[in-house]
Amino acid sequence: MRYLRLALFLGTLLYAYAEAAVRLLLPARRKAVGGELVLLTGAGRGLGRATALEFARRQSRLVLWDVDTHGLRETAAECERLGATVHTFVVDCSKREEIYGAAEKVKKDIGDVSILVNNAGVITAADLLSTQDHQIEKMFEVNILAHIWTTRAFLPTMMDNNRGHIVTVASAAGHFVTSFMVAYCSSKFAAVGFHKALTEELSTLGKDGIKTTCLCPVFINTGFVKNPSTRLGRILEVDEVVKELMEGILTNKKMVFVPSNQRFALLLER
Repeated sequence: MRYLRLALFLGTLLYAYAEAAVRLLLPARRKAVGGELVLLTGAGRGLGRATALEFARRQSRLVLWDVDTHGLRETAAECERLGATVHTFVVDCSKREEIYGAAEKVKKDIGDVSILVNNAGVITAADLLSTQDHQIEKMFEVNILAHIWTTRAFLPTMMDNNRGHIVTVASAAGHFVTSFMVAYCSSKFAAVGFHKALTEELSTLGKDGIKTTCLCPVFINTGFVKNPSTRLGRILEVDEVVKELMEGILTNKKMVFVPSNQRFALLLER
């Protein structure tokens, strides 16, 4: 049994190296997103704002959601200065009714969302017993349940057209664990599992025109956590993460690790 596991590990490792070599020699074909209707949750700051700006530079049409009215307006103004058409909705992604209500308005008044970026997220850094019940509930409501509600709202049209892209912003904490973030890690493990299960289900249903991408960075310096540090690696800046995310979306990459060596660390752990 030990030798079988070793052989399986070596085979997986060789496959990963071969896949990386092929991608290096044969760069993936990039798609255009100009004119696509892109909906981003959590667009008022941080990674959400930076991602919105990247789509704006590519002349996508934008639908921006956030609970922060001021941040949402700032993001919209920056995107409009880049020439993008922008629609904003103040939405609390911890509330299913608000998600479904805003989704109906988008479909009725604006059109069919072709790229859905589930970016909204919350984090509380504390040991499990110090984390309050409402904080745990909020992390699961925003970090995973909101992904499910938005996907259920916009997936039917994508299924009808066999066309679209669903992006799950998760975390390296959805693959590796770290102390004092039990609830957060659990919610991000759920987000990674949602992405994998959805990807498999779409494949089983023959909906190969609907692409999926999951972003798994180590912790990003977005201001949510003061003086952040983690054993998972150095703290990343927003710009370097959004660059990798956009590359993953444009090349239909299923899993985006930032930094990329997290993929090999995951193989070693397995």
